[in-house]
Amino acid sequence: MNYEDHLNPDQLQAVMAGGGPILVIAGAGSGKTRTLTYRVARLLDDGVRPENILLATFTNKAAGEMLFRVGALTGIDIANLWGGTFHSLANRVLRRYGYVLGYRPGYTILDSDDTEKLVNSCISEMGIDRKTEKFPRGNIIADILGYSLNTGQDIETVVLKRYPYFNYCLEEIIKILALYKKKKLDSNSMDFDDLLFNWKVLLSSYPLVLEEYAGKFRHILVDEYQDTSRVQADIIDLLAARHRNLMVVGDDSQSIYSFRGANYDNILDFPQRYPDSRIIKLETNYRSTPEILHLANRSIDRNERQFHKVLRAVRGSGPRPVLVPAGNVLQQASFVVQRVIDLLRDGLPASDIAVLYRAHYHSMEVQMELARRGIPFEIRSGIRFFEQAHIKDLIAYLRIIVNPRDESAWKRVLGLYARVGPKTASKVWKHLYSKEDPIKALFEDGFPKAGGKGAQEGLTKLSAAFRDIVEGSEGLPVSSLIDRVLSNYRAFLQHKYTEAASREEDIEQLKGFSTKFSSLGDFLSDLALLTNTAAAGDEASETYLKEDRVVLSTVHQAKGLEWPAVFLIWCSEGMIPLARALKDEDGEEEERRLFYVACTRAKDELYFCYPLMDYSRRMDNGYLSPSRFLEELKMSDSRGKAACPYERWGLKEFEI
Repeated sequence: MNYEDHLNPDQLQAVMAGGGPILVIAGAGSGKTRTLTYRVARLLDDGVRPENILLATFTNKAAGEMLFRVGALTGIDIANLWGGTFHSLANRVLRRYGYVLGYRPGYTILDSDDTEKLVNSCISEMGIDRKTEKFPRGNIIADILGYSLNTGQDIETVVLKRYPYFNYCLEEIIKILALYKKKKLDSNSMDFDDLLFNWKVLLSSYPLVLEEYAGKFRHILVDEYQDTSRVQADIIDLLAARHRNLMVVGDDSQSIYSFRGANYDNILDFPQRYPDSRIIKLETNYRSTPEILHLANRSIDRNERQFHKVLRAVRGSGPRPVLVPAGNVLQQASFVVQRVIDLLRDGLPASDIAVLYRAHYHSMEVQMELARRGIPFEIRSGIRFFEQAHIKDLIAYLRIIVNPRDESAWKRVLGLYARVGPKTASKVWKHLYSKEDPIKALFEDGFPKAGGKGAQEGLTKLSAAFRDIVEGSEGLPVSSLIDRVLSNYRAFLQHKYTEAASREEDIEQLKGFSTKFSSLGDFLSDLALLTNTAAAGDEASETYLKEDRVVLSTVHQAKGLEWPAVFLIWCSEGMIPLARALKDEDGEEEERRLFYVACTRAKDELYFCYPLMDYSRRMDNGYLSPSRFLEELKMSDSRGKAACPYERWGLKEFEI
């Protein structure tokens, strides 16, 4: 094969490089997958046997596509090449050597639902009532263990940093996890995190196993290396220790998954771990216009901890990125949707347009406006805002205040309390329905007994919650009522969901939206009409293919994707960067990498939108400032000297 005909000079250097450790810094849109594919093809062309190559990826799809292309390029049978995700590769090794760790042939791999159920059974076996609101549920305890295994941090540290409100039951959590570990071994099963952890144990504690696989894999290639966890990097280091022919490919500027356990230091410290390594940079970008890349380069340049690179465009000039300050969040949504309509009229397919945001709740107003205007859209960051369980829970409380005879709302709220299942909820509802005023009936002395002895504690808490919510509530704005509900609902959020903080932010966003309504009844009516309009819009747009929909996505889930037109909304300080993320070590630099990832998703058009006012925020009288990442772009250099207007560096400001 004449590789020079298929690769640019940087790619060719990586593909043709000899042995030893190599770090390929592959900038956004620079042909990373192509480089890896041709590297594997070149090794096979040079006579390396397929079974002596290991290609580790993060998705089966990525591995499958690369291996298919390798086979097509070389015409060689690559069935014996070890390619796949870290977890699938671990499973191959453990199927052979799991007995060394006490597992029998045919062990079961637990999915997330199985894992949660097994942890819950451990909680019950320990004599802890898992239905109470005071103890974390099985999914949260499983998350604590998974994060611990992937990062190498002990359970105490993980709880203190990520779940400080569970510090009071730390001793019980540790005992439950010990029992969980025993039960898995007894039942001959592993969860997903065990696959990697056990693979590492095999390699680090059993020299004969390490000798076999470190000897077998003469060449190791790793995709998306910036997203590896500590345990994954350790596994690769062990396997590469003998031949040291290791090529890792990734982009440090796109390392954005620390919340999942990804370790940024893996890629940053690679030259220190392998002092004889070579660094090859892929800086030719085939995706975006020069104007977009100029902006992205200037933004990421301010990060101190990075491999410096400058993306160069192959494509010709295009429109300048656009800055759109809006009066408020509703104006922001109105601009985005109107511009989407203009693009659709110009012939751009809906699937070529993406609206990106830092957190799922940022999309609420855009979802509402798209639904109103009948624009089909697909949400990749989760389910639609008003269909989320925690939003439905909160609205159910509010519906009861407006209509105390709302049976479905009562049953939903009742089900949130300890030992109140569907049968008990029906029984309690009948009791309340028989009363002239169901809410006042909550405060009668006999109410806690309405569901039977087992539900008494839960119903007592329900009564106290409603007393707190409704007493003195006459004339309160809707936002204050939401505050009262949230103060009683917060503990449930924390004990049920691993991402309680982001769900609470959803509720805060709903609270902000409520400020434009003069009454709770008007607020709930508008939500109901909006929900029904969205549902009707879904039915009306069934003629559209799924691919013919505008994409709404968090920046995290947009990584690796691209669109001709991209809108980044809520480009306000405190939103991107997200205020709570700044509390983390390396928080600001990771948030700046997120901003960089968002910019480099755009091929032709890029819009930065932010509201000037947010009445739900009490600080600074509701005024919002542009994101620091936008303000930084005004500076003449990365060290922040003389400021200049946006126009000077290629950003067009749009006035609504």
